[in-house]
Amino acid sequence: MLEINVKDEFTQNIAREVVQQLVPILLEEFRNNELPHLLTRKEFMALANIGESKCNELFHRKDFPVNRELGHPRVPTKAFFEWINKTNQNANLVNLPQAHRVV
Repeated sequence: MLEINVKDEFTQNIAREVVQQLVPILLEEFRNNELPHLLTRKEFMALANIGESKCNELFHRKDFPVNRELGHPRVPTKAFFEWINKTNQNANLVNLPQAHRVV
């Protein structure tokens, strides 16, 4: 029978490395699964903390990610966050709660 002896320091280093690599991935997955993949108009307005007029303005911008092919306008959550990250100007158009801000 083969027996392998491993020092505690070695296992702690491996555990630390796994945590450093895995935690950011898990946080991203949690953030992606926290919100629906497609936001309704009301969900989007609540998330972005904006009213009807600002929502209309954004939904009619050519660069804003809105999908109208499903009957009612829907905002793909992932595309919305990508749109926000493109420029500071985009981020300033909405007032995201702290939990959803990209640092």
